[in-house]
Amino acid sequence: MPAIKSLEELKRVREEALAKKQMKSAPGNIQVIVAMGTCGIAAGARDTMKSILSFIESQQLSGVTVTQTGCMGLCEQEPIVQVIIGDQPKVVYGKVNAEVASQIMKQHVQSGMPVKDYVLPI
Repeated sequence: MPAIKSLEELKRVREEALAKKQMKSAPGNIQVIVAMGTCGIAAGARDTMKSILSFIESQQLSGVTVTQTGCMGLCEQEPIVQVIIGDQPKVVYGKVNAEVASQIMKQHVQSGMPVKDYVLPI
C-alpha cells in the first residue's frame, strides 16, 4: 500500500475500511471462507473453491463474499470451509469436497440450515 500523503486520503481510506467492516457484519450478508493452506490444497481445497464459485455463478447469488485463508491448524479435517451469515456465529465444516460444498451452499447459504454431518465442534 502506498504511503498516505494527506489527511483527506487518510479519511478516505478509513471510510472505505469502515464500509467494508459494516458490510461484513450486515445481517443477510454471507461470507464463505475456504482454507487454502498447503494441507488444504493437497486435500482438494481447489476443487472445493471451484464448486462454491460455480454454485454462486449458476444460482446468480448476490451478497455472498468468498475468500480464502491459510492453514487453520486442523489438517486432518481439510478441506475446511467456514460460513458466516450476518452476525450469526460462524459454522466451520470439515472434509468438504466439491459435492459437500454444493450441499453446504444450497442448504446453509441459501436456506439457512447448517449441514450438521460436516460441522466441526470448534
